[in-house]
Amino acid sequence: MNKVWYVYLGWVVAAGVLGFAISMIFSGILSLPRNLYLIPYVGLSGLFFYAYIRWSGTSISEIIRHNWVWGLVGAVLLTLFTVKNVLSQPVSPRSEGFVLAFDLLWSGVVYGLMDALLLTVLPVLAIWQAFTLLEWTGNWQGKILVGIIAVLASVLVTAAYHLGYPEYRGTGLFGPVIGNTAMTLGYLITNNPLAAIFSHIAMHIAAVLHGPASVIQLPPH
Repeated sequence: MNKVWYVYLGWVVAAGVLGFAISMIFSGILSLPRNLYLIPYVGLSGLFFYAYIRWSGTSISEIIRHNWVWGLVGAVLLTLFTVKNVLSQPVSPRSEGFVLAFDLLWSGVVYGLMDALLLTVLPVLAIWQAFTLLEWTGNWQGKILVGIIAVLASVLVTAAYHLGYPEYRGTGLFGPVIGNTAMTLGYLITNNPLAAIFSHIAMHIAAVLHGPASVIQLPPH
């Protein structure tokens, strides 16, 4: 099936609408605690990302293997940046034992992975694939321009998703946007999604260990 470039842009807009709807309904309106909130967030966002991969015919294994060493290098550098930011925030009590292990898996690994896929990987993929169809990515000037558009797409989805949380309306929105933009740039510079995925997971794990009730990277609070 032939694909039209602007339909890819529609997926980016839909990702923003979905993220906003999930956070607004399940956090802003229903005020679900984090562990319960993650059920609809991970479920709906995961299905959306899977639908995009199937529709676009993207090979996950190919994009992960491409420049994977640079992706890991980027992940390490970004992890230093994101974890430092987490540790600069107030400490709050964390769980212990089995509950801590569950929190590390659920709020750390799964939550971090889903954030990376929805807020960074999907917008970058969709924009890059859309403008590749228009043959904009054939030279360095075009790649830089498309990269800028991809960053703006990621900012759009990130802002829409966080606006659904009451705690991020106003100046509180800048923190998540800046942090996720750094991870998006890591993905674009290394040309590998592992830079964004692993750094996002590491950030969430650090937040679980440092202050699950106080660190801004773990909404809802």
